[in-house]
Amino acid sequence: MIHWLSVLVQTPAHSAVAGPLTYQSELPLAAGSLVRVPFGTREVLGVVWDTLDAASLDRPESEIRAITAVLEGVAPLTQAWRQLVHFAASYYQRSLGEVALAALPPQLRDLSAAQLARRLKRPASGATDNITNTPDLIALSEEQTRAIARFDAETGPFLLFGATGSGKTEVYLRCVQALLERDATAQALVMVPEINLTPQLEARFRARFAGRYGEAAVVSLHSGMTNPQRLKSWLAAHGGVARIVLGTRMAVLASLPRLRLIVVDEEHDPSYKQQEGARYSARDLAVYRGRLEGAKVLLGSATPSLESWHHSRPAAEGGRYQRLEMPSRIGAGGTLPRVRLVDMNLQPKNTVFSPQLLSAITERVARGEQAMVFLNRRGYAPVLACSSCDWKSECPHCSAYRVFHKIDRTLRCHHCGFTERVPRACPSCGNVDIAPLGRGTERLEEHLAELLTGVRRPDGTALCIARIDADTTRHKGALEYQLAQVHAGEVDVLVGTQMIAKGHDFRRITLVAAVNPDGALFSADFRAPERLFSLLMQAAGRAGRDAAQSAASEMWIQTLHPQHPMFAALRRHDYAAFAAGQLREREQAGLPPFSYAALVRAEARTQEVAQGFLNAASAAASAMEPPLEGYAQVTLFPAVPMTIQRIANVERAQMLIESPSRAALQRFLSAWHAVLQATRQQPEGKGLIRWAVDVDPLAI
Repeated sequence: MIHWLSVLVQTPAHSAVAGPLTYQSELPLAAGSLVRVPFGTREVLGVVWDTLDAASLDRPESEIRAITAVLEGVAPLTQAWRQLVHFAASYYQRSLGEVALAALPPQLRDLSAAQLARRLKRPASGATDNITNTPDLIALSEEQTRAIARFDAETGPFLLFGATGSGKTEVYLRCVQALLERDATAQALVMVPEINLTPQLEARFRARFAGRYGEAAVVSLHSGMTNPQRLKSWLAAHGGVARIVLGTRMAVLASLPRLRLIVVDEEHDPSYKQQEGARYSARDLAVYRGRLEGAKVLLGSATPSLESWHHSRPAAEGGRYQRLEMPSRIGAGGTLPRVRLVDMNLQPKNTVFSPQLLSAITERVARGEQAMVFLNRRGYAPVLACSSCDWKSECPHCSAYRVFHKIDRTLRCHHCGFTERVPRACPSCGNVDIAPLGRGTERLEEHLAELLTGVRRPDGTALCIARIDADTTRHKGALEYQLAQVHAGEVDVLVGTQMIAKGHDFRRITLVAAVNPDGALFSADFRAPERLFSLLMQAAGRAGRDAAQSAASEMWIQTLHPQHPMFAALRRHDYAAFAAGQLREREQAGLPPFSYAALVRAEARTQEVAQGFLNAASAAASAMEPPLEGYAQVTLFPAVPMTIQRIANVERAQMLIESPSRAALQRFLSAWHAVLQATRQQPEGKGLIRWAVDVDPLAI
């Protein structure tokens, strides 16, 4: 008997093949089964989405191809997982296949059925090795106890608003522990924003749970793992062997059939928003998944996103989240760092480090303490320039400058990757006097070493300055090695980007300095103040995490605008006041979370084609009779170039769509999708490379 199946394969939303495809099978297969199917001249992985009857076929039976193989040994993906994928695809305006297949490990897409069968036959190791009792638990503070009690008693979702160093991770551990003790098959998902935060979190979870539940009970899932590692972790989670999954944003779509708890640490972090392909927000999907599967959701941050903060207002005012507060640091006398502002208007021109800051760093090193200097710009200098003809190190393929990296004498574009050796003379006029403009972490490290020459540790040895950024951590294991040096006290001054400013538990750091944070104060991006405040407050939280040193910990900020109201809130560590002010401004301006937005981006070889396509699609929507569903409640703005309008010789344009109603925006985008597809076939779409919709964009 022939069975007709609707199968998802990986196709992007902008392609002509965006929906499920029909295949035939001699065997009845449940929805969610994994299969290999022919697709063009290739054989690809597919997910059985539904079964069809012969009457619903859209073409003759003789033209329908048969599936190639069934991936036996892998249980079908659950209905809840399929519902999650369906929601993500519809809300973020992507194809079902694009979301579903992107959620599966890459090696699963490449392995044949026979290869996977051999992989599954390998015995699982470490599932019950060396099982012992749970290690002794530390005593909880009153705030932690109250937060856990409310979490147990209420349904949520929850926002854990806890100061840096207040013990949020211990709350996560206790909530996971209570779940596993209560339910012998339950699974928990714990998410972090960046890969570099997973090692320390995994170490804490393994120390707490591996002894009791086995090494296989705790797995990680992120893009920094090898393909075999990701496949192994995914299979352990899918099969229920893994009780705890630690991962980045991609883990929100992992198959966890017994999911009962989702923790999103540092929920404010923009890294939770995917910027390519299916542009989903992992934080928002976590909340939806919790409601879908009956799992509790715990969002945690010392500086919550304004959206989450707004949702956690009292229920009488329309709040949907329960707010759990832990405003105090752990330990007797645990206080937040004192914030000092240095007015750089009073310093000589081109001063990088004020004498006051240098003196403070010197004192810390002399006492055997550590300092951290934060600058969110890597490389030696942002630009290399000629003083004679005004030549600058522009990228020939992007509308951006190539960054000067002194360590390997290269000019490197951080957008397309184009790299060249530094020229001996100006390529335009031949002037040999070309010099760097501005400073990155590499130049800052060099300059600081010059200024601190002669500074000694308590034992009389010279101080050690280290730099941690994307350049110094490119090689596997480099980040872990450098962090271990910091934790061991081998580093006296740590220089780095935002990579070191959040999430890390540095016990010896007592001073944190932000050298040049002013760039975001007056940005055109309406989220820039929120991101800057969060980054500075998170960076300040790296200081004084040891209770014995917290009273002497400091955060130094060098700024040209010391009177800015953001710094006033930062000095008081008053996130609530800052958030209230920002929300008032956004409400007056009609910005999220008081409105809803989407961006349609287009890429082409010329800016005229990219903008022309978007404007033509907008005009087509406005001319339709009857109007597209939701059109009356949306505003379509004219197409404009993106901030960086050219990357890798591809011109980029965008169009903003706003609405006071989320439902109306979604209805319009769904209806407009067909118009965008049709416009691409018109003369206005000739030369278009691709287009994509970004719902709830981070930047407009």
